[in-house]
Amino acid sequence: MYSFRTVSVMPELPERINRLSELSRNLWFSWRPRSQQLFSRVDRILWEKVGHNPVKFLLHVEGDKLKRAAEDPDYLAIYDLMMEFFDQYMRQESWFQRNFKDQSNQLVAYFSAEFGVHESNPVYSGGLGLLAGDHSKSASDLGIPFVGVGILYKQGYFCQKLNRDGWQEAHYSFMDFNEMTVTPAVHPNGEEVIISIQLPGRELYIKVWQLQVGRIVIYFLDADLAQNSLEDRSLTSKLYGGNHDTRISQEIILGIGGVKALRELGIAPTAWHINEGHAAFSILERVRELVQRGIPFHTACEAVRSCTIFTTHTPVPAGHDVFSSEMIDHYLGHMYEKLSIDRNTLIGMGWDDLRHGFNMTRLAMNNAIFTNGVSQLHGKVTKQMFAYLYKSIPLEEIPIYYVTNGVHTETWAAREMKELFEKYIGMDWMDNISDQSKWNKVYAIPDQELWDTHLVLKERMIKFVQNNLCARMERNFQPIELIRECAGYLSRDVLTIGFARRFATYKRANLLLRDKERLSRLLNNPERPVQIIFAGKAHPADRPGQEIIKQIYDLSKEEEFRGKIVLVENYDINVSRHLLQGVDVWLNTPRRPMEASGTSGQKAAVSGGINCSILDGWWPEAYNGENGFAIGTEIEYDTEETQDREDGNSLFDLLEQIIVPYYYRRVDGIPREWVSRMKNCLATIPWRFSTERMVKEYTRRFYLPAALKGRLYAAEGFRLAREMQEHKGFIRCNWHQVYFKGQRVEQPKELKLGDHIYIQTDVSLGPIKPTDVVVEVVYGNVGDHGLTNIMLMPLALMEELGDGVYRYETNLVLIQGTSGYTLRIRPHNSNFEYPFELPLVKWIDNI
Repeated sequence: MYSFRTVSVMPELPERINRLSELSRNLWFSWRPRSQQLFSRVDRILWEKVGHNPVKFLLHVEGDKLKRAAEDPDYLAIYDLMMEFFDQYMRQESWFQRNFKDQSNQLVAYFSAEFGVHESNPVYSGGLGLLAGDHSKSASDLGIPFVGVGILYKQGYFCQKLNRDGWQEAHYSFMDFNEMTVTPAVHPNGEEVIISIQLPGRELYIKVWQLQVGRIVIYFLDADLAQNSLEDRSLTSKLYGGNHDTRISQEIILGIGGVKALRELGIAPTAWHINEGHAAFSILERVRELVQRGIPFHTACEAVRSCTIFTTHTPVPAGHDVFSSEMIDHYLGHMYEKLSIDRNTLIGMGWDDLRHGFNMTRLAMNNAIFTNGVSQLHGKVTKQMFAYLYKSIPLEEIPIYYVTNGVHTETWAAREMKELFEKYIGMDWMDNISDQSKWNKVYAIPDQELWDTHLVLKERMIKFVQNNLCARMERNFQPIELIRECAGYLSRDVLTIGFARRFATYKRANLLLRDKERLSRLLNNPERPVQIIFAGKAHPADRPGQEIIKQIYDLSKEEEFRGKIVLVENYDINVSRHLLQGVDVWLNTPRRPMEASGTSGQKAAVSGGINCSILDGWWPEAYNGENGFAIGTEIEYDTEETQDREDGNSLFDLLEQIIVPYYYRRVDGIPREWVSRMKNCLATIPWRFSTERMVKEYTRRFYLPAALKGRLYAAEGFRLAREMQEHKGFIRCNWHQVYFKGQRVEQPKELKLGDHIYIQTDVSLGPIKPTDVVVEVVYGNVGDHGLTNIMLMPLALMEELGDGVYRYETNLVLIQGTSGYTLRIRPHNSNFEYPFELPLVKWIDNI
């Protein structure tokens, strides 16, 4: 293949509408449907053909059509209104400015391997990327000082095509960045920003692109440059493609290259958010920067840790990247000298004894002041996964937190639903989405109006699905009779279940297929029929996931299921949007507790879709018995087969006995009970599970505290970072000398409410000072694995007995009922962010 250069020539826009070019380069348009009309009204067919990409649209639209639009009063009225809204959005005082006026100098850098902002910028594969995209949009809405860092994949993820036999085929198409909403990042003098990083035996050159998302910018890294070898140019080709060498190279590009790109741009973040372990190498680069400035390695680590936040998204061990020590030597051996450390020290930063390798999640956790999961249940599961790092520390006290994921409500709510919100909640409903009181107003929406709106969305979804099916059948040269038949598949009047997500086996897309006869009876009930729409991709290397797709396809071809089970190909944001807004029931069947959060059900809820889900991820926090349906129970099963059987039976029972009768029970032609659940769903889910609430929570709990701590640790030549590193080292070295020497307990033979227990104990601290520890009573409920619902009471230091031995005492008053209590010693420092920042503890042996 010979080389060539691509150039794009934009048409000259009519002066009256020349700001279309500006709007096309800001993804703000993606969550404002009326702004999208500024393109679709000019040429609707072209708008669909270019995949809602405004830059590509302007490159290919006919000039005469633009000229006519510029002379159309109706078009100009929308144009003027949307440009006014756009300017107001970009300039108005933000939530952050109103609430944190003295924090204007803060800046959050958010690193993610994928960003799913809009279908016109397809550098995402699934939930992680969509979460990052929605996070970025809400950061813009709230005015958070924020930049994103990702990779601009030349071929993105993959386009899924189903062949005549129903097997998934992965197709990759090269994206022309000149036709995308990204633009090259440039220096003040106009030169494009290009950085370099070191890979084994060579330099890799990386170009930096930028994407404007409302008020914030995401910077993307691209290795497809002439300065690189053909092999290296492909390193940023595919998302989650290639082998282990490709993966570690991409993570070096994202982590190390991402930091270098920000520095080259003159951007100085005060808080660094690592979204999943792919970007954890950013820690090494930031430590290297400080070491090169003369800061000792361990002090540099303490300083970097002080302002780093890490979010983990998967409870599945295989989802955490692990590399061999040999790979670390090969790819990062050059860092040993730059960090002024030996090989074992660097590898120890992320070494995982359980998986016998360098774990990117361990690297991030070890070097982040805050670590969090993405739902309450996932936070607990993550604590259990990594409890071995916090030996002898009660599970509930392990410093792993959670911030439950949300969705960007304006992006996912259908336009017609937004109009209902404006009418019944208020024109300003989007100004404070997480205000619960606003959403109670949805109960005032007339049943007929809400139901009619839902049917409009359902009809639009069915038409979209029919077009998808027909296009696939035409491509596969199916008989014309079948193509005509598929144009009549699905009915607006039939209960419609949607299942669309990544086809990983643990998500159990085939749970209903376990009992084919029962499924047939359910779908073919002449009085109360059901239809199911499936969509989703399996990773090209995931053969079991592809076999589930094949199983669903084969079933959909059988006579009794044809037209009642359909499989939509090439699941992406656009497909997702149509299904989420149009189905009656959104089905989620993960094998509990393997769903970290899941956000698709939250997206369905903002358009009134009813969730039917396993009590996993976010759903246990949302489900109230009236706003959806819960499959199975929260118990643990001995085997996966037992769990699948029980959950499958529970789902069928739920559908047959509750969901289907609810849907078809009508009063005056309206399913009143169903609409009541839709309203309960709208009143309880969108405000609580929005990225507005989520980003506010990250800001208050993590971003601002981390930025403050980072600033304190860096002050006066990193004095506090050095002192804390030395303090922690001293405690670790001498912790073996800490122990209980004995205790005296006095309590009445029969404790009555208000009585106290006198506790006295002598502890040996060796060279450690009493101010560096807390001696405390730990008490709470007695559980199978120790105490739960723990409460703490410190003992008072009474006297020094000599030779590093001290006497402590307290009077403990317990609440009514049965409690357990014990004593422990833990490290303490006023600069600790939480009690077990230094995860050491000594428990009394016998009390």
